[in-house]
Amino acid sequence: MDAPPLSPPDGLSAPRPGARCLLWTAALCGLLSGVLLVLVVADWAPLTATDRDVADDLHGSAVRSPGWTGTSRILTDWFWDPWTFRALLVAAGALLLWRGFRVVALWLLLVTLAGSALQQGVKFAVGRERPQWPDPVATAHYTSFPSGHAMTAALGCCLLLWLLAAWGVRGRWLRAAAAVAVVSVLGVGFTRLYLGVHWLSDVLAGWLLGVALAALAVAALPRCQAVANRRKVPLSGGE
Repeated sequence: MDAPPLSPPDGLSAPRPGARCLLWTAALCGLLSGVLLVLVVADWAPLTATDRDVADDLHGSAVRSPGWTGTSRILTDWFWDPWTFRALLVAAGALLLWRGFRVVALWLLLVTLAGSALQQGVKFAVGRERPQWPDPVATAHYTSFPSGHAMTAALGCCLLLWLLAAWGVRGRWLRAAAAVAVVSVLGVGFTRLYLGVHWLSDVLAGWLLGVALAALAVAALPRCQAVANRRKVPLSGGE
């Protein structure tokens, strides 16, 4: 059965969270991630000690449990890889474009690109080294803060859940999707820590930045659609 068409004029059939609530969420998550960034750059001893304690405990478990370590590598490299979430977002954008919702599709693409740019920009600016081990169970490239896996998972899951609700998915299907999203976001963070390629503060910052960007993007969408309407950009099938 075909999915129900998104309701004109803006392509959203679900009640949207209030813009003020979304902006407060974005501001709070952005502020908390900024605090973490400052503490990381300042090499704040309590945070550094907590990061090290968590990393030591989980790495020791990973070394002793090769079965769990192998499973974690499969999950983080395939199912929860950032490119998996980006592919899902691109697929959702392609579906929106096919149904004629060009503005929403373009918005989704731009948010996905913005997430990647923000992640890489912060990584470059902070330049934090990843945990180093004499007996590593996994390797990762680039710098450590924030976790790109965690940020992309949080951003992708928030946007995909919002799109499902906007498309009219309700009840147990939406709850099931939310459960998968929560497990995925938490699972991404845990596997990155368990494999010893990130610090706890990297993962927390990634989650916070992903949620902040998603909330800001959803809050900005109505303005984008209003601008498109004034310029007579079609949002649904037909001219």
